[in-house]
Amino acid sequence: MTAMQNLYLLVPLAPLAGSLLAGLFGRVIGRTASHVVTILGVLVALIASIIIYRDVQAGNTFNGALYTWATSGGIKFEIGFLIDSLTVMMMLVVTFVSLMVHLYTVGYMSEDPGYQRFFSYISLFTFSMLMLVMSNNFLQLFFGWEAVGLVSYLLIGFWYTRPTAIYANMKAFLVNRVGDFGFLLGIGLIAAYAGTLNYAEVFAKAPELVKLSVPATGWPMLTAICICLFIGAMGKSAQVPLHVWLPDSMEGPTPISALIHAATMVTAGIFMVTRMSPLFELSSTALSFVLVIGATTALFMGFLGIIQNDIKRVVAYSTLSQLGYMTVALGVSAYPAAVFHLMTHAFFKALLFLGAGSVIMGMHHDQDIRNMGGLRKYMPITWITSLIGSLALIGFPFLSGFYSKDSIIEAVAESHRWGADYAYFCVIAGVFVTAFYSFRMYFLVFHGEERFGKAHDAHAHDDHAHADDHHAAADAHDDAHGAHDDAHADEHHHGLAPGQKPHESPWVVTVPLVLLAIPSVLIGFFTIEPMLFGEWFKGVVTIAEHNDVLGEIGHEFHGPVAMAVHGLTSLPFALAMAGVLLSWFFYLKRPDIPAAIAKRLSFVNRVLDNKYYFDRFNEIVFAGGARGLGQFLWKFGDQTVIDGAVVNGSAGFVGWLARVSRLLQTGYVYHYAFWVIFGVVILLVWGPYLRTVGAGS
Repeated sequence: MTAMQNLYLLVPLAPLAGSLLAGLFGRVIGRTASHVVTILGVLVALIASIIIYRDVQAGNTFNGALYTWATSGGIKFEIGFLIDSLTVMMMLVVTFVSLMVHLYTVGYMSEDPGYQRFFSYISLFTFSMLMLVMSNNFLQLFFGWEAVGLVSYLLIGFWYTRPTAIYANMKAFLVNRVGDFGFLLGIGLIAAYAGTLNYAEVFAKAPELVKLSVPATGWPMLTAICICLFIGAMGKSAQVPLHVWLPDSMEGPTPISALIHAATMVTAGIFMVTRMSPLFELSSTALSFVLVIGATTALFMGFLGIIQNDIKRVVAYSTLSQLGYMTVALGVSAYPAAVFHLMTHAFFKALLFLGAGSVIMGMHHDQDIRNMGGLRKYMPITWITSLIGSLALIGFPFLSGFYSKDSIIEAVAESHRWGADYAYFCVIAGVFVTAFYSFRMYFLVFHGEERFGKAHDAHAHDDHAHADDHHAAADAHDDAHGAHDDAHADEHHHGLAPGQKPHESPWVVTVPLVLLAIPSVLIGFFTIEPMLFGEWFKGVVTIAEHNDVLGEIGHEFHGPVAMAVHGLTSLPFALAMAGVLLSWFFYLKRPDIPAAIAKRLSFVNRVLDNKYYFDRFNEIVFAGGARGLGQFLWKFGDQTVIDGAVVNGSAGFVGWLARVSRLLQTGYVYHYAFWVIFGVVILLVWGPYLRTVGAGS
């Protein structure tokens, strides 16, 4: 292997080594050594990724197998890497955000007894994600895909004594299995009809797959493959209706909210569809499906952010909405715009999550934004970085989110694909909604009257009851959640005591916030031209000529400054500012108005409060159906058939046979002599008849 190939191996293996050391020997080496080895592992991966990035910039790419694991029926199962501009961009984002999360965790989890275990998990997560993005074949892609799912299950349920955390991680695991079933079907179809799992070989055979149809259905083979693969992406990237796991996953500690829901796991689906662009470009049906699902997620998940009162859940719903924007970009063949938004979003969303965690620390683990207010003067670094993150999220000109979000909106406006008009309405309306709920949270947390440090009395109980309504579909789960909340309140002295004031977080928390704020401001400005309108993705992403919407809008691009200045007069900017002003008016000037609207539109509020009843539907239809099937199999299959008929039935039959036989066993010799004579008579009478029948046949 060459020196560069050794460097490729170092990127995923360094975090893996840190994870193993902290996980297996954490108690021996102690807390400090555990965080040092894991942070060092991710730092090494970041430095190696930067060196590889520079090498790719110089024109050196790599696509090859490191070793063959097995060969079956002509299909090779290999471990290999594909290093190109898309891969190195993902490697840099994953390792940088992961490093920030590792540093932040030192401060955030300092009092947690599971400190070493947590560092082991987040390093293992980083390894899994790197294996996913660096793969050059579907086997390794699936390995990374399932590994991030497994580690996210461990992280969401990190506080495994909480009933809500166990409910949330089981929910995430099961919903992702639904998506992964589709993903596996897609990979199976590729293996069966392309005869290989290597990306390059599958892409070369794509024109042949277009001519095939799925046996016994007549469906176009390539459309079936693409939709199955996208169902996998719907699970991982939390698209309607497989989005239900992501808001509940806020049960995990805040650092993993940033890691899973900003830069890595939820963007795996976006990355995968972009990587599969040579297949998706040959199926307009699949792309329209992607477009409609993404548009629905972008708008309708944004509405849910408006009524959330848990600071982390507001940010979680904004993640769902922004993932919808990325998916819309995929649907109109603007793959570079999707990945560009993935990159900018990773920085400002990680910043918002870690800012929310800093606020939670300052508020002594109170997450209800109705108990905050006026934190700006107590937590200046958290305030300014959260403001930058919020402005980037709503697409304020010159910030990174503006360049990626506006590019997606323009690409949708340019598209003529079926569903594009609906998608354009959703992404434009989503701009206003995003600005409204983002600044609702910002104003309630950092401005206005101070609502903390007061005796909570009935209000606190009301908040808990309200949080319970949000948290789960099942009544039993609600009860468990309420019980947990009380226990958690006692354990953490939930909220500030009367007279207590919030305080700024320690430097290990604020330094990652500042380091994430810098790319949140600058990275879009410096990378939009090469990534969207330059040669960055040339030869990596395939876009059919008639689908090249970015090429069309590229004619009007005259540099990032001109784009931002023009953005100040655009419809999205006007809608975003309207959202900010309305939230300022509603929540700082006239808080009685939103309360009156909620009362007047109680039906709409109830629908949003119940998250469009997706959880209730799943609880009744899928969970209820599974319970009903289980009870049927238990009552009829187990009790009636197995226990009743087979086990007890055979015992009863033997007992009956014994009782009948006992009647014949009298012990009298003349009874036995009678039966012997009776048998002889039967033989003498029937013997000649039986011989005649035998001779005739």
